[in-house]
Amino acid sequence: KEGRKERERNILAGCVHARAEDAGKDPALREKFDVAVARAVAALPVLAEYCLPLVRVGGVFYAMKGSRYQEEVDAAHHAVEVLGGRITAVRPVRLPGLADQRAIITVEKVRPTPKQYPRKAGTAVKKPL
Repeated sequence: KEGRKERERNILAGCVHARAEDAGKDPALREKFDVAVARAVAALPVLAEYCLPLVRVGGVFYAMKGSRYQEEVDAAHHAVEVLGGRITAVRPVRLPGLADQRAIITVEKVRPTPKQYPRKAGTAVKKPL
C-alpha cells in the first residue's frame, strides 16, 4: 500500500486550452505528455495527427472509437506509422445503456513525430494521411 500511495502523490495532471494543431507545434507541449486520450472527435488517422505530436516517445495515445472501429484501425496504420506510433491493442468494450460495441485503440509512441506534423488547422481533416 505504501508504494501505491507514493506513486499516487507523484501524478501530475493539468489542462491546456488550445487547438491540438497549435499545441503540437509548441515546444513547451510537444512530445511532453505520457498519455493522450480522445473520443468522438474525428477519424483515427486525424486523431493520431492531433494527439501523437503531444505524446513523448514511450508514451501512449488511447482513442475510443465506435462500432466501425476495425475499419478505422485498418485506415489508420499508415498515418500512425508516419507520426511515430504503433497500434498495439484494439480492445472491444460495451458501454452501459448502449447496444453497439466500441473499442479502445492503444497507440504506443515509438519514435519522434516528424516536425511537419501536426499540419495547420483543418488540413488533417481535409487531407488525412
